[in-house]
Amino acid sequence: MTTCMFDIICVTNRRLCEENFISRVRSISEAKPSAIILREKDLTKTEYGILAEEIREICRVSDTRFIIHSFPETAKELGCKNLHMPLPMLRNMKESDKEYFSELGSSCHSISEAVEAEKLGCSYIVAGNIFATDCKKGLPGRGIEFLENVCQSVSIPVFAIGGIRENNISEIRRSGANGACIMSGFMQCENPKEFLTMLRQH
Repeated sequence: MTTCMFDIICVTNRRLCEENFISRVRSISEAKPSAIILREKDLTKTEYGILAEEIREICRVSDTRFIIHSFPETAKELGCKNLHMPLPMLRNMKESDKEYFSELGSSCHSISEAVEAEKLGCSYIVAGNIFATDCKKGLPGRGIEFLENVCQSVSIPVFAIGGIRENNISEIRRSGANGACIMSGFMQCENPKEFLTMLRQH
């Protein structure tokens, strides 16, 4: 993923969204995060494709980077060259399929997974969960030291995820990570533009 000094990326979860999901994504895209990852893994391929087409158009209008999650065939059908794959699915991808994508990422939960993802051709990884989060109830955060170790173990950009808010995002920046991925904050904040501005100020 092409990075600025410190990227802030929205990862979607429509089940956390209390308002109309499409309206929320439109507000987020207008706030201009570094990217939006459409992570709706519970949908069928057909359902995801319909939603992805609509979200892709929203991102096109706002000139926001759009990343497909888990559905490489849908990405190809929509002409989207940005793909995020869970590591177990990435392991099964053919090299010929990977070659279509200019941007390929995966989520990692250990240093060994991060190293493996880089070897499998990822251009970036998302490491987590860094802090405790309601999205992973009962699972303690792996902490800043874990994130620092991941950053030192690979040569590709690393983005942190998990419990990241305005009161701890500065720790993510100091760790050496290239940015932060945020789900519940974007899905549930009162005003996405103000939320993103506050994150960037910290």
